[in-house]
Amino acid sequence: MNIERRTLLKGMALGGLAGAAMGASSLAMTKAMLGGQTQPLPTLVLVDGQAAGNAFLAGVGASAAAGKAEVQRTDLGLDFVLGLQKRLLSGQPQRIIGLVDDASAALILDLARSSGARVQWLGQHSALAGGTRHQLLSADSAQGCALRLGQQLHACGGGFSLSGEHPLGGRPLKLASAARSGGSAQWAASLGHSLASLGTADSGAAPGLASQLPALAGQFVSFSIVA
Repeated sequence: MNIERRTLLKGMALGGLAGAAMGASSLAMTKAMLGGQTQPLPTLVLVDGQAAGNAFLAGVGASAAAGKAEVQRTDLGLDFVLGLQKRLLSGQPQRIIGLVDDASAALILDLARSSGARVQWLGQHSALAGGTRHQLLSADSAQGCALRLGQQLHACGGGFSLSGEHPLGGRPLKLASAARSGGSAQWAASLGHSLASLGTADSGAAPGLASQLPALAGQFVSFSIVA
């Protein structure tokens, strides 16, 4: 992903992330009233047809939100754009999470911003031969997700570096670990499980993929949007 595209994605998400942060007090009050647990919202999972999407779906499928998850493959066609726009404007409480290429992410974030939806999370991920790199922006409503992802990345043994920021500032999260095993798609499964589990009491771990899927290489963008 080039610097211009990365900057554009970050800028598009910041407004929605700030809005989500401003609404965090009402979210905390709701959780307190419900004993700290909330039921998963209906969730649309957006992935492309690549191996990263399949690994991400494996993680979502092992989460508490799996029963309310609907999967859709992304493209840049008019039917996809109009369908997603209609869903965002439906007024139905829902979450939209995904792991896609940067061009698809730019389109999805633009549609979310124009519809008034809130972006909880934006992640930019690079998978290389020596490990993975994760640059994350998350609002208060996604608090703890970056740390949880880092813990799962460390447990799976792949080398990684992770930096997490809040749109309103504060001390950034910095985590890193040297590789203890070969590359794999496990990080994408861990990411899918972590994002699908946002707002739930699910404390389980993502399924171990081992060698079921080939190691990933390339640039990817993850997101969590609340409409």
